[in-house]
Amino acid sequence: MVDTLRALALMPILVAGPLPTSGAPAPAASVRAAIEARIEASGAEVAVAFRLLDGSDELLVRPDVEFHAASTMKVPVMIELFRRVARGEMAFDEPLEVRNEFESIVDGSPYSLSPEEDSEATLYERAGGTASLEWLCRAMIQQSSNLATNLLIRRLGVERIRATTAELGARGMHVLRGVEDGKAYRAGLSNTTTARGLMRLLEAIARREAADAASCEAMEEILRGQHFVAGIPAGLPPGIPVANKTGAITRIHHDGAIVRGPRPFVLVVLTRGLDDRDESGALMADVTRMLYAATQPAE
Repeated sequence: MVDTLRALALMPILVAGPLPTSGAPAPAASVRAAIEARIEASGAEVAVAFRLLDGSDELLVRPDVEFHAASTMKVPVMIELFRRVARGEMAFDEPLEVRNEFESIVDGSPYSLSPEEDSEATLYERAGGTASLEWLCRAMIQQSSNLATNLLIRRLGVERIRATTAELGARGMHVLRGVEDGKAYRAGLSNTTTARGLMRLLEAIARREAADAASCEAMEEILRGQHFVAGIPAGLPPGIPVANKTGAITRIHHDGAIVRGPRPFVLVVLTRGLDDRDESGALMADVTRMLYAATQPAE
């Protein structure tokens, strides 16, 4: 996997520095009012977390408000997998049984996932067979496969995923369970995140802190293969490298990204309350567009 990522290895990895404390407002702050006006006009509940990777500028709008995580919780699952492989506890070519039966965290009762409700259906056709850990990881991130996610969580253990998330300082991200555990959802036991928590995880990947450098390069490469690009990527100029993970359920639509612009940054936009995903996607793209224009050097 890493042999395909040599170009990524040449990209600058910036070390965080202090935020400006005096003088003119930082560039991101100059668009705060415009961003807040766009959010208010949308009628949605929105959180934004933006930070340049050199640490010189950031913008936080309601960064610690909890949202249903939707599929953004798949980022810490990927991180835990790569850390375990790097330690030699697992191998990417390890075959994992494809068994569509899981236990609710409420009472251990069985439940299964429906291919009609999943964004990746081919894995269901492999029931009774196997899939490699690498294949499952790519399907989980790039196509947001729920079945791949639950298979990986069962293999990794949710407690280990939570411990790694806390170790990385992303305490706003809470992974309680796999996807589509209906009893847990009705009991109010859902995976949640904050904009700050998801930003920290993406920042750790971008700064090569989430695992060893080769693993972080590989994780960013997987994120670059994302199939869902109507949010943050849509607000960037053509050709700007972006590695993102979305999440969407009813009236919830999120995106978080590592953007390798002239001044690389991490951006998370969480939205709640809009029925139309085209509308929420346009909102995320507009926030991205404003921040990019404010913080990147003029061409």
